[in-house]
Amino acid sequence: MSRPATNPSSSSPFGSGVITIQVLERAMILLDELARQSEPVPLKDLSKATGLHTSTAHRILNDLVVGRYVERVDSGLYRLGMRLLELGSLVKGRLDVRAVALEPMRELHRITGQTVNLSLQQADEIVYVERAWSENSGMQVVRAIGGHAPLHLTSTGKLFLSTWESRQVRAYVMRTGLSGTTRNSITQIEDLDRELALVRRHGYARDNEELELGVRCIAAGIYDDTGKLLAGLSLSAPAERMRDDWIPVLMSTAKTISHALGHGH
Repeated sequence: MSRPATNPSSSSPFGSGVITIQVLERAMILLDELARQSEPVPLKDLSKATGLHTSTAHRILNDLVVGRYVERVDSGLYRLGMRLLELGSLVKGRLDVRAVALEPMRELHRITGQTVNLSLQQADEIVYVERAWSENSGMQVVRAIGGHAPLHLTSTGKLFLSTWESRQVRAYVMRTGLSGTTRNSITQIEDLDRELALVRRHGYARDNEELELGVRCIAAGIYDDTGKLLAGLSLSAPAERMRDDWIPVLMSTAKTISHALGHGH
């Protein structure tokens, strides 16, 4: 079985780092070669271009077809699959929301004087990806970019949970056990169901000192051009400073960001 004669170059979408697992390296080389072609490519041409034995290329391509990373359009003809488009769109959306949201976040911070967070869902947690704050925000603890927290203990996490079907919420409860961190934490499924019903009714979510005593948050959703919830925009403030009259401006800011991402067009 021959080694591939072609290696990913610095111009390759896979970069120039060293791939330590041979089959992954070969799969990437095949995807890289398919990306260079505007038309479906015969197996023998892929084998020749990559330096892979025909049987090796065929076996790897079959696995990539199963995963929808490659599409077999005819006997022996291959092209890139729709799964790559789906993943690319997801990455693009996540990168775009951060860039689009930053200036509106700064304006929301200027209006309220409180910390503004942008968060994404990652499995059973939310991850903080951007923030707008200053030393005058009154927050003793500012969420670090890259920090994470359970969905059910955060305002943004509740936004995501509110979009799930009942069976998905129950599966989440089984996985996490609804563990809490403060006396205000939601730890019972009945309480979570009631909370998520309020989120759906009002269009925003609250964290009433559920993640951390002394800190309250409110969050509104940011949506992409398909109407999917992409991120949460939240205001965090010392419990005694949180004001309900910030909710309209928070929701308006989230709507502005969503509109810039194509929502409602």
